Amino acid sequence: MNVKYIAFFLFGTALILVYALVNPSDVDFLPKCPFYFFTGFYCPGCGSQRATHQLLNFNILGVFQQNLMYVVGLFIVGYHLIIKGMNTFFNKNMYNFIYHPKTPFVLLFFIIGFWILRNIPYYPFTLLAPK
Repeated sequence: MNVKYIAFFLFGTALILVYALVNPSDVDFLPKCPFYFFTGFYCPGCGSQRATHQLLNFNILGVFQQNLMYVVGLFIVGYHLIIKGMNTFFNKNMYNFIYHPKTPFVLLFFIIGFWILRNIPYYPFTLLAPK
């Protein structure tokens, strides 16, 4: 086995353990969002570290409260893995819409819209801001 793969596996396992055991809200050694630090506005990824911590501790509501786009991303990755697995293991030829030419533009539209809406300081848009 290649040493590079072993190192990658060990680093990934250590990272998962850190995020499972340490709440990013409670410590200073995990990186903070530079966009939020310099502008005071939430980026589309703000709350993702806390959402990862919540997911690894099986707090699904906490994941939704930290970053709704994180959940959307999980569904997209899950969809891709299911289609890829069905095509590989069951010898299917199902079309994967992730590879559609318009998919990047649709995703970009939703990400920019989410970015704008989560920074509007009025209800119900404040529900999109990380808690």
